[in-house]
Amino acid sequence: MEQDLVRIEGLSKVYATRGGPVRALDQVSVNARRGEFLSILGPSGCGKSTLLMIAAGLLPASSGAVLVEGKAVNQPRTDVGIVFQSPVLLEWRTALGNVLLQTEARNIDRAAAERKGRALLAAVGLAGFENKYPHELSGGMRQRVSLCRALIHEPHQLLMDEPFGALDALTRDQLTLDLQRLWNERRMTVLFVTHSISEAVFLADRVVVMTPRPGRIDRIIDIELPRPRRLAVRDTPQFAEYSREIRNLFLASGVLREA
Repeated sequence: MEQDLVRIEGLSKVYATRGGPVRALDQVSVNARRGEFLSILGPSGCGKSTLLMIAAGLLPASSGAVLVEGKAVNQPRTDVGIVFQSPVLLEWRTALGNVLLQTEARNIDRAAAERKGRALLAAVGLAGFENKYPHELSGGMRQRVSLCRALIHEPHQLLMDEPFGALDALTRDQLTLDLQRLWNERRMTVLFVTHSISEAVFLADRVVVMTPRPGRIDRIIDIELPRPRRLAVRDTPQFAEYSREIRNLFLASGVLREA
């Protein structure tokens, strides 16, 4: 790995609500190395999505800072790709039209962008579906289109907020493999928010385990599994040990409770 691309320093976020202030994040500090896949894992309400939105410049921090290549993030960023849990596609545009939306806003050459968009759709198994509209696509297909849209401008960083959480298990497995392959080819820095222990371990170089709200970092775990990873790695003792370590952290913090 090269030097840090993203530095998150003492990050806190407090929301004002009718019932009083709610602290979502509390003094979170973590760095993401250039080309690293970082999974952010924690229970609902621990501030994972808030952290991602601050890193994207879409939400201000209450205190602390996010720095990218040494520069503070204080406005919406245009140098990242973002994938949300919902695909957020425009219903009146085709799959290819949705992928090309960013290139139109950035005034990228149409012919070159279309070639790149078709290649991306083919890479995630959507060759032949370029002219289909969102209502003609399954949930997994729509999320593939969303991923392609986030990658069309070749960002150095990808922010992903529970992107596979609403999908069935088989589709989720396939998209996990697709994402790993695209990351292997491009080596962008990925911040990947998830609730799934298995998903976090399978994809990550490091897993950031967060506490219940207010979200703090409980532990950062290096995942030393060979790449590229096949689904069968989930049956290995080493994978099971990483999963057990994370599960024990959640048991200790009360996120998981056994009878």
